Amino acid sequence: MSEGKNGFSAAGLRKIRAVLERHVESGKIPGLVALVSRGGETHVEAIGTMRHDGGAPMSRDTIFRMASTSKPLAMAAAMVLLDECRLRLDDLVDPWLPELAGRQVLKSVGGPLDETVPARRPITVRDLVTSTFGLGMDLTSMGTPIMGKVFELNLIGHAEPQPEQDEWMRRLGTLPLMHQPGEHWQYQISHDVVGVLVSRVTGQSYEEFLRERVLAPLGMDDTGFHVPEEKIDRLPPSYVPDPQTGEFHVWDPAEGGRFSQPPAFQGGGGGLVSTVDDYNAYFRMLLNYGMHNGERILSRAAVELMTTNCLTPEQEAARSALARNSVQVSFGQGQQGGWGFGMAVRTYRGDYAPIGQFGWDGGTGTSAYADRGNQLSGVLLTQVGLSIPAPAQLIHDFWTTVYQAIED
Repeated sequence: MSEGKNGFSAAGLRKIRAVLERHVESGKIPGLVALVSRGGETHVEAIGTMRHDGGAPMSRDTIFRMASTSKPLAMAAAMVLLDECRLRLDDLVDPWLPELAGRQVLKSVGGPLDETVPARRPITVRDLVTSTFGLGMDLTSMGTPIMGKVFELNLIGHAEPQPEQDEWMRRLGTLPLMHQPGEHWQYQISHDVVGVLVSRVTGQSYEEFLRERVLAPLGMDDTGFHVPEEKIDRLPPSYVPDPQTGEFHVWDPAEGGRFSQPPAFQGGGGGLVSTVDDYNAYFRMLLNYGMHNGERILSRAAVELMTTNCLTPEQEAARSALARNSVQVSFGQGQQGGWGFGMAVRTYRGDYAPIGQFGWDGGTGTSAYADRGNQLSGVLLTQVGLSIPAPAQLIHDFWTTVYQAIED
């Protein structure tokens, strides 16, 4: 491990490790794998075990369920289509997604599902890639008829696997929108729709196209929508601890679990599995404006667009209010202000990270961000869901120590 220009200080790396070890020693985090990369230097820590009751140690090649940290990577497939002019940002999605044609919009987000007005305009590709098409997860709207229906139709996929994409789209098409197209930033559902859009435009499965154009060129061999049998021993069980007692409950086992077989629905919102090195390859490509080992994966302009805040001041204010007003639910995650395509883009200084940092976190205890000013990328992966504060606090402490370790 060299200590030198454009890298990290030895003392800073020791501090990162000490803080990560403290989280594992607390008993609330069985194990984790963390990677930081800057300039020509990459440093990895694998701490703890695969199971809360012991078992194999975590290793650099342990495979994790990425949950919402899937979003920044999954969006790359759509960017390839934009680069190739097979899609345009202001194309209507109706030809490919007829289920979304002729939308009705709720008069009130909390109101009855049959009290609607016609959408002012059709939904565009831009609405989907910016998460503003009119439907999504909203922590402030839980308990409303529309959110109840979203869960009843299994459009989110938290409790059980989602149906195949045509049936998923059919169900989505039975719902009114919560907001007029292009008006309001909302979470999650748009990313899954983008995956269906990519599949229908290309005539391939979403995963086939993503693998062909992004994963394979980047050497991301351990990334996909399931873990093949020969690698299943590298996947830890996923835990959702009891919010009251902290007791570990297995949400998804490795053997025979939901990631042990190819899923019916390839969800860009949260369906990927990956490793720290695979994810770092993707974020280094973004830092390098689309280049990887001399090969162009995405255009410079596409990368700049993805990693720049695209929300209007009004949309950003609503997103910031959502994050700040639900800190007790999200344990402080999501407070960056802006949003690009598939990822948060920091628009104000709210912690140790600089303005312009981009990336996202996942509900299974995952985090991946990069920032151009420091030429820094980092990935932190664990298997503990955000039903308790511990994994969010771990993520926070990781980034707090990473930014202290920068040495120029």
